[in-house]
Amino acid sequence: MSVETSNAESAGGLTEYIVHHLSHNTVAGGTFHVDSWVIALAVGLLGCLLLWAQARKATAGVPSKGQAFVELVVEFVDSQVKDTFHGDRRFIAPLALTIFVWVVFMNAIDLLPLDLPGWIIGQVAGHEVAEHTYLRMVPTADANTTFGMSFVVFFLIIFYSIKAKGGWGFTKELFTAPFHAEGAAMKVVLALPNLFLNLVEYLSKPVSLAMRLFGNMYAGELVFMLIAGLFASWVTFVPGVLLNAGWAIFHILIILLQAFIFMVLTVVYLAMAHEHH
Repeated sequence: MSVETSNAESAGGLTEYIVHHLSHNTVAGGTFHVDSWVIALAVGLLGCLLLWAQARKATAGVPSKGQAFVELVVEFVDSQVKDTFHGDRRFIAPLALTIFVWVVFMNAIDLLPLDLPGWIIGQVAGHEVAEHTYLRMVPTADANTTFGMSFVVFFLIIFYSIKAKGGWGFTKELFTAPFHAEGAAMKVVLALPNLFLNLVEYLSKPVSLAMRLFGNMYAGELVFMLIAGLFASWVTFVPGVLLNAGWAIFHILIILLQAFIFMVLTVVYLAMAHEHH
């Protein structure tokens, strides 16, 4: 009985631990996630500050390590945009760089110790406050963040489609592609199927962008919580640290890959919208 009770308490404690760390700090009836918004804004400004600082100190001679790294990132992103988008890149290239750097910074928050925010709050405001304060540190593990970013991309897709084809051309394409017809009667018959397929295609782009990034980062965050919750005692502290370190090393690949995929798909979607049909 004592073993069963201990297991039940352990399971209950782990569940409460995970639920606490998965809860957002919300306002407006739970619809606005303050923690995701504040952290996303903070790391975005940090990324801008770091890039601005390196650009301000840039020299034409032998670059510093920081300047060389920033130049490497900028050239890498610009080459990806150049290979994909064949129009005017003056807006697309900075947009792609912003997306890549911002998503990398938001994803990288997942590498911070899980209980670090609670410990800091406990030291400043007391442990009672820390226990009742919800703070999720990874903005991209929140569907609100990823869908917010993907909706901006969606509106840019519509903007570039109308810019390239005109308002009438864009509307006409919704009803006449992908199935083309010669006769007026067939055009009328195929208008609704074409509209339905085009709406599905357009709406699937922001959904796939948002859910891919959210799903991968949410799963990674959950694995960190499981490891921290299962190896919380002093007896299992060393195995827990080793498992966390191993997962963090693997997770770095996911952090960079998901930022790269979000950036490349954004550029690809805008390139498709910009092309004349």
